[in-house]
Amino acid sequence: MRTRLLSEQLIRTRFPHILYCRVHTNGRHKATIYAWNEDLQLTETEMRKLKQFASDYLNPSLCFQVKAYHMVQEDNVPQAKELPDPFRTAALKGNLDQEAIIDTMNTFADGHIRFNDYDPEQAVVHFDYYGLSPVQPDDQTRMTEYLNELLPIGSLCEIAFHLTSE
Repeated sequence: MRTRLLSEQLIRTRFPHILYCRVHTNGRHKATIYAWNEDLQLTETEMRKLKQFASDYLNPSLCFQVKAYHMVQEDNVPQAKELPDPFRTAALKGNLDQEAIIDTMNTFADGHIRFNDYDPEQAVVHFDYYGLSPVQPDDQTRMTEYLNELLPIGSLCEIAFHLTSE
């Protein structure tokens, strides 16, 4: 399972001349690699090699596009935010599974998160969060961002927030 951070790290390791790299999930089973070399360009040959590498090593079941890095602005790709260490460490592991994702997420807040369902057609993983107090909108956004960073590229999450009395 390859997260965004792990995918970017693998690309930089395989292609050390790539200075800027951003992998972005942009829909159901789709991802785009944005990259620039040391000359702030991306040649056709580099694009082909990156696409082949992504298909062979990142996730063979995804449809990858490769674009020049400056296209992140035109495509309205959100800026990658810095993750707290426990989330960054987990996202860089190559063996994240459902239990590890949930354990990592449960370090975030007072409640607990549970897997609910996976919609393979939409590539959306549904989770339920149960807490003793309401989760503020900013914290809901942050939790969703962190959880998306722990999921494989090509899929996204939705979290339903619930109050519990226990």
